[in-house]
Amino acid sequence: MRCLCLLLCVLALFSSCKESEKDKIARLVEEWEGKEILFPARSVFTIQGKDTVNFSFVDADYKVVTYIDSVGCTSCKLQLPRWKLFMQEVDSTLNRPIPFVFYFHPKDMKELRYITRRDAFIYPVCFDEMDDFNRLNHFPGEMTFQTFLLDKDNKVVAIGNPVHNPKLKELYLKILTGGKAEKVEIPMTEVSMDVASIDFGSFPQLEKQERKFTLTNTGQHVLVIYDVVTSCGCTKVNYSKEGIRPGEKAVQTVIYEAEKAEHFSKTVTIYCNADNSPLRLKITGNAE
Repeated sequence: MRCLCLLLCVLALFSSCKESEKDKIARLVEEWEGKEILFPARSVFTIQGKDTVNFSFVDADYKVVTYIDSVGCTSCKLQLPRWKLFMQEVDSTLNRPIPFVFYFHPKDMKELRYITRRDAFIYPVCFDEMDDFNRLNHFPGEMTFQTFLLDKDNKVVAIGNPVHNPKLKELYLKILTGGKAEKVEIPMTEVSMDVASIDFGSFPQLEKQERKFTLTNTGQHVLVIYDVVTSCGCTKVNYSKEGIRPGEKAVQTVIYEAEKAEHFSKTVTIYCNADNSPLRLKITGNAE
């Protein structure tokens, strides 16, 4: 069962990767399959870095564990609004509580507290300043592989971040429900995107930027966009929630609101019922 789950996870994540990359990911998944995740002897969980809470997950049949390192854009990695939505979906689907165990290794405690307050994230979090959790387990460097579904013995059942990939979310729900999660089969189609990248150029930091790109359904079935994930909270996409008929086009809008003056390079990932899904759009620019 574990092997099958992990194999499905890999195929869902990397079906469009080169063969060499597939081999690399397969070796990584094989390494973590069934591996026991170790937890620090004493971990302090708080709400937004202020109120300490008694948070126990020892007796749970399953638990979702995620580790966020201090490399790169913290807000981009956290995606707390998406975690809240996924947690709500799990709660509404199951008839038993599933603990979500968050270990954040902050490069800036003040920033991390601000983000949890900004996103109204009131779930217990361990701010692991000494990085004890990672020292015990030596997690992969790729953000995608720093989230795990564990069984009651803390062994890895599935690996991958469900808030970044709807296929992984589907996999997690399927395991948690014992295969009872409802799944609607949608026929695959083909899609093309008119641009692979968008350059916003230079603009004043406080000025909201918008650019458009077009998706064309070049296949034989209705194109459905499952989800659009951005690599940063300052990037949003207004996309079509309705199906796109064969031969038709749909214009999508990318919105960028800079949090600070900087040169940026971000990624928009589009998940849909197309053979070449996910589609990736690179956006760059310079907020002055």
